[in-house]
Amino acid sequence: MDLGLKGLRAVVSGGTKGIGRAIVETLMREGADVAFCARSEKDVAAAEENLRSTGGRAFGRSLDIADPEALKAWIAQAASDLGGIDIVVANVSALAIGADETSWKQSFETDMMGCVRMVEAAKPFLEASKAAAIVSISSVSGREIDFAAGPYGAFKAALIHYTQGLAYQLAGKGIRANTVSPGNTYFEGGVWNQIKDGNPELYKTALALNPTGRMGTPQEMANAVVFLASPAASFITGTNLVVDGALTRGVQF
Repeated sequence: MDLGLKGLRAVVSGGTKGIGRAIVETLMREGADVAFCARSEKDVAAAEENLRSTGGRAFGRSLDIADPEALKAWIAQAASDLGGIDIVVANVSALAIGADETSWKQSFETDMMGCVRMVEAAKPFLEASKAAAIVSISSVSGREIDFAAGPYGAFKAALIHYTQGLAYQLAGKGIRANTVSPGNTYFEGGVWNQIKDGNPELYKTALALNPTGRMGTPQEMANAVVFLASPAASFITGTNLVVDGALTRGVQF
């Protein structure tokens, strides 16, 4: 299937590792130009060089997504580099699961407001696009109580509500908005890789919960994100797509 992404322009937060990196690579394989960000300047430079070696247009920038001014400046620069913005993918998370106040503040500023500010900064460019799409990355922890109950799960749930609200509010302007909720996703250097090494009992328990007998891959999550971001999904808006290998059992109506 031709997703219709050739020549479109996307911005992706958290684009150097894991799901975010897979999203960037998949968008580029489909012909989109991409601007991405991450905290580590070294990782951004390495990713940008690697991505450009494939022949596509990739623009990386190092910033803290929780810094409002830095985020706004990045979106403006990305729009200038790309010649506009058609797709916004809000992917960054503080991954805060502690019950302390600092964890709550980190999740609010990064997971929630990082997405809100990213969308608001990009909105004028999306309004000028003929294929505008927003995809926010939530989690199965946003719809079920699990070990990440607390700030992580609470704000992932809030992202689903926020994004569905955007879908309704922006439909008249031709801007679609959807959420993807990944299940447990394993990759080298990722959270579940760290848990496997540092807390093997938790890893074993989590793995046993999935009837497929495995965790998902970044590419499997990216496939869902890129489809929803593409013109091939032109009449899909306001949905939360769960990609979890039947991990969760709640029925979505």
